[in-house]
Amino acid sequence: MDVTDQDVSLETTDQGFLINQADWNEAVAGQLAALNNITLGAEHWEIILFIRRYYQQFKHLPNARVFTKAIAKELGEDKGNSRYLHKLFPDGPLKYACKLAGLPKPPTCL
Repeated sequence: MDVTDQDVSLETTDQGFLINQADWNEAVAGQLAALNNITLGAEHWEIILFIRRYYQQFKHLPNARVFTKAIAKELGEDKGNSRYLHKLFPDGPLKYACKLAGLPKPPTCL
């Protein structure tokens, strides 16, 4: 599958994750979201930018439980819970936050 960013085709894995993280920008995130039937709002961006910062800081992706706890610690309990995160990313909060953030597929995701 390919994502087009201003007439440039970006390579993705068969599950839609960017192959080259350096290709990511907000327009690419919007394209990936559209391909996954997600309409990005401010709440989505908060989580997408959070997981990008997490990955840059720790150089790895968390599992779903650690992801939720880290969000709760930084953004508050009202956002760091599975109910809230599943409203934003119904098919898997960690997986889709990483995908839209241009990060690799988390090792714990199928």
